[in-house]
Amino acid sequence: MSSPVLVRRYRARAEEIGRIRHDVKAHAREQGARDLDAIALAVTEAVTNAVVHAYVDAPEPGEVEVIVQRVGEDCVEILVCDEGRGMRPRTDSPGLGLGLPLVATLAEHFEVHAGGGGTRVQMAFTAG
Repeated sequence: MSSPVLVRRYRARAEEIGRIRHDVKAHAREQGARDLDAIALAVTEAVTNAVVHAYVDAPEPGEVEVIVQRVGEDCVEILVCDEGRGMRPRTDSPGLGLGLPLVATLAEHFEVHAGGGGTRVQMAFTAG
């Protein structure tokens, strides 16, 4: 029997970040993830990155999709995806550029796939 997968789409707005963090953390807990605080912080950073950067040129914010699933016996994988502009330098960036490097230190595995059709942040955490 396979573990249930959480797949949800949210509007890429700052007021959604807390709800996304809560939903992902709750599902990760159900999937046996160990370090829920690291997951909450990593997801917050990845989603904030999408909210701030992905749709900066769009008239309305697009969506952020999150996927949480158990992979194998000892891993919970989390994907944070947007369909925005991809990762391009911004001279007007409001952040310090520390969000994704922080995610990389929190996750057991971390990858970013970016292009003109959006960005996908993939992170994995130990589960028991």
